[in-house]
Amino acid sequence: MIHDHDRSGWIGASDTSKVMGRWDTETFRKWWSVKLGIRQETFTTPAMQAGTAYEGKILDALGIRTRDRQVRIHGLRLRVNYDGEDARLITEVKTHSKAEFRVSKAYWQQCQVEMLASGWGLRRRKECRIAAYRMTEAELQNYFLPIDMGRMSFHPIPYDEEWVERAYLPRLRYLAKCLKTGQWPREEAVQP
Repeated sequence: MIHDHDRSGWIGASDTSKVMGRWDTETFRKWWSVKLGIRQETFTTPAMQAGTAYEGKILDALGIRTRDRQVRIHGLRLRVNYDGEDARLITEVKTHSKAEFRVSKAYWQQCQVEMLASGWGLRRRKECRIAAYRMTEAELQNYFLPIDMGRMSFHPIPYDEEWVERAYLPRLRYLAKCLKTGQWPREEAVQP
């Protein structure tokens, strides 16, 4: 669970879809304004609040004791928060209400960056999986219900080094430079 909600000055793993998306949109402009510290954003929904409340309980049910560790890579202005982890595996917790959980492109990208950060400067990186928990209406109303392991699904995410090196890191490096200098990024300035 994230305790410091200041999103300025750093780019997180959950921001990867913004890094990889189009930069000429209103969504990107608002996001970049938050990164520059020009504006603050505190968007939340009841489903988001319930997911946050249940994250620790889900990790407990999985026997994961190491949580909320933060990795900072200063040169890239990258700050990654892990939900849970052990010596070899990052567990990213996601809650949902659909009958079946599907790994979205944004979640896949987030896990790629979490794995990148886990091995930065080291010889070995951790693997990543998404632990998806289907929540019921009852859990949205009551944060004290027990975890039903029958509604848990696991989704291993293989590391895609080529995507990280060729697609993600050039864009992140450019955005980090813009963040350090307070500039507005131009997508055409990034080499393909």
